[in-house]
Amino acid sequence: MKNYAYLMVLVLSIFFGACQSDQHIPLEVSKLFSNHMVLQQLQDVNFWGTNAPGQEVHLSASWGTQASAVADENGKWKITVETPSAGGPYTIQIESEKQLTTIEDVLIGEVWVASGQSNMDLPLKGWPPQDTVCNSAQEIAHADFPEIRFFKVPFNIATTPQDSVDGKWERTSPETAGDFSVTAYFYAKKLYQELHVPIGIIQSSIGGTPAEAWTSKESLKKMGDFDENIDGLEELQSSITEWNNKWPVTQVPRSDDDWSNIQWSDMDATSSDFDDINWESMHLPGRFDRLQSGEFDGAIWLRTTFNIQDVETDYMLRIGSIDDMDETFVNGQKVGGIMENGNANTPREMMVPAKILKAGINTLAIRAIDTGGPGFINGPIILSSSNGEEISLEGEWKSKLVAENISGNFFKYGLEADISARPNVTKLNSNSPTVLFNAMIHPLISYSIKGVIWYQGESNVGRADQYKTLFPLMIDDWRQQWNQELPFYFVQIAPYLYQASNQKGQSPKLRNAQRYALKLPKTGMAVTLDIGKLSTAHPAYKKEVGDRLARFALANEYGQELTTSGPLFKNIEVSGNKLLVEFESKSIGSGLVAGETGLTGFEIAGADKKFVPANAKILGDKIQLSSHSVSTPVYVRYAWSDGAAATLFNKEGLPAGTFTSEE
Repeated sequence: MKNYAYLMVLVLSIFFGACQSDQHIPLEVSKLFSNHMVLQQLQDVNFWGTNAPGQEVHLSASWGTQASAVADENGKWKITVETPSAGGPYTIQIESEKQLTTIEDVLIGEVWVASGQSNMDLPLKGWPPQDTVCNSAQEIAHADFPEIRFFKVPFNIATTPQDSVDGKWERTSPETAGDFSVTAYFYAKKLYQELHVPIGIIQSSIGGTPAEAWTSKESLKKMGDFDENIDGLEELQSSITEWNNKWPVTQVPRSDDDWSNIQWSDMDATSSDFDDINWESMHLPGRFDRLQSGEFDGAIWLRTTFNIQDVETDYMLRIGSIDDMDETFVNGQKVGGIMENGNANTPREMMVPAKILKAGINTLAIRAIDTGGPGFINGPIILSSSNGEEISLEGEWKSKLVAENISGNFFKYGLEADISARPNVTKLNSNSPTVLFNAMIHPLISYSIKGVIWYQGESNVGRADQYKTLFPLMIDDWRQQWNQELPFYFVQIAPYLYQASNQKGQSPKLRNAQRYALKLPKTGMAVTLDIGKLSTAHPAYKKEVGDRLARFALANEYGQELTTSGPLFKNIEVSGNKLLVEFESKSIGSGLVAGETGLTGFEIAGADKKFVPANAKILGDKIQLSSHSVSTPVYVRYAWSDGAAATLFNKEGLPAGTFTSEE
């Protein structure tokens, strides 16, 4: 009997303890819903979060709307309310069982997602010294637009769709604008100036990323091109998670100051008597981010020795460059280095004073940090004395990975860790299929938006035929996810002299492939052939890009009478030894005009597809092409090189984009 009574007490205590535990599960609201947010006007908008299963959640908005929902068995809840026309500020209260979340300074207006790779990610302040933005400083100083607001989705990757995302809404001001996407900023500014309603931008972008990373698994499986990569991702993620759980972790530093403030004292390998005999060897100059266990982004010690006898004179250490940052030591004494982003190609020159040198063997130690992409030490690596003696430090070095950047987290391994079992985490990165969709798009899809602006394509250069299918597939994918035929306006990539062997000469094919997405309804392509800078893939004239994207929205979504595009290729007509090129009527605008340098960049070919430059002239709304080398022309193409420039415009000043009639 005593045992029965004890058992009942135990069961009841577990039951009531579980109930009490559920009661104390906090009410959580998605971070997309925070102070200063913008909601889409005149639409049913969703709010969601978590709570104790079975608990009611009540929402009240100060524009006069109330609604409730009950958390399901998994603790998830969603409430849908109707928004009024543009205005605010409003207050929203979400409460459950004495728990209250208040969201203040809520505006109602127009909400757009801005996504893509580096040209969408490039901030208004630029990435100097190479990637600058025209009139950046002046624009930031005058960026007083409290009704233009941004929510920046932090970089993250995931192998399965995620429901939550970090971040917060921020008002546009001189203090905040410099960090916002410059393309999205000018887009939002143009809409605001024309519509006079609040504008919300959800910025979800990251540099160096291909379209397949932004596409769901279900959609990519329809292609079949990425099945092998997709199928192994979850297993790889499991092994990476198991590995990561072994190490202390902090967030990856976001600024130069954050990098400089990292404590390295417990990972000091600078002294000449430090024992590196068991470290892995590598040859420098060259890539230092390739280890026996795979590639990495993070911090690595690199050590070598040199023999000198003349210690009465100072020496100069010269290194071609270090990608990305470094601190450099000789015999335990710091002699230089650059701990600031943007100096991957900056030559290193460091004075090595005689007083820290010794006759015989000396030690050079470099703590190099690769923040992303390939990590290089470029030559020459030379130590030279003021007397003219030169010592080459190229050859075999010792190396030890001591910290690694994995998916936005910085894991510290230290000097004693055995990393031989380390999984090759670079196989799971921002280029992997589905991972950006899972982490940076899927958490957004219940948020009500007007449409999408997109600037991407550079990372798919070299795979143009695939992109013809992939890009429209991605657009359809997002529309299915939002259950809405979202307007989707994108940018044709700018001219740039690609150097990689698999990309050189391939960018016109990608620019042409982007046109295929125009077959989908509610799409538009902003052309940048006239504003490219051949030395960088990130043209500085971003105001023009934002304004051109805005023309599509203003005309198609908001009813303004505008020509939205430059001349868009429609078809060709053969007339003897000449070709007539016809363009979509709406894209002709007030008429065709040649650029300041004349009408060049057109090529024609016969059935043999051997293209030659063509003589071109405007005949009304068409272009007539001919060449003495082609008696029976069949094909035409325009701006067909990496560094092509625009020469054909409409009178509204909008350029024609790269195209070919050859399918």
